[in-house]
Amino acid sequence: MTSSPTRPHAAVLDAMRGRLTVSCQAYPGEPLRDPRTTAQMARAVVAGGAAAVRAQGTDDVAAVVAAVDVPVVGLWKDGGSGVFITPTLDHALAVARAGAHVVALDGTRRPRPDGRTLAQTVAALRSGADVLVMADCGSLDDARAAQDAGVDLLGTTLAGYTGERPRTDGPDLELLDELLTGCELPVVVEGRVHTPDQAAAALRRGAFSVCVGTAITHPTTITGWFVDAMP
Repeated sequence: MTSSPTRPHAAVLDAMRGRLTVSCQAYPGEPLRDPRTTAQMARAVVAGGAAAVRAQGTDDVAAVVAAVDVPVVGLWKDGGSGVFITPTLDHALAVARAGAHVVALDGTRRPRPDGRTLAQTVAALRSGADVLVMADCGSLDDARAAQDAGVDLLGTTLAGYTGERPRTDGPDLELLDELLTGCELPVVVEGRVHTPDQAAAALRRGAFSVCVGTAITHPTTITGWFVDAMP
């Protein structure tokens, strides 16, 4: 699998439906922050049964696409506040060129750095790349606006991070319920899914897919959980 057009959109969605997506990311300055390491991590989670991989940054996306034979959800984080998940059209096109089958971008109603609306970004991305588009949302209103903008998938990724909803200890399953009732698109539960039981609960409630990152692929945080729990 070398580029998104090699896998039809229906096949990407079929591969993800009812299954686990694993986010393989490391933060700048961390020991695991290297595209080769990300690709190895992607191979490891696919060997464990991951149906898709989410990766950040064009180098990492390209490395993962070359390493695994499952759909790759790509994004580009640029900045640390406001709209920073694939914040502009240029970012989105770069992620698509890196080979992502799904481009994930900020799906909130907040102003985007390049001045484009989400709808304008999605339309221009579709004209320049043959990819699916996932909107990382923080609320039902975000999701409705993203659906109107023409995206293919909705994510709960930003629930609790935009000021519209409180940050839940685990995944925001109440938001999942709202999206399932108020929207028509598939919903990916992402964000603070820390246990297998939480992932299973999201699927039972109707999630299209569940994306887990930190609890599987971020050993620094996982180690901290154990250290903090020890007397």
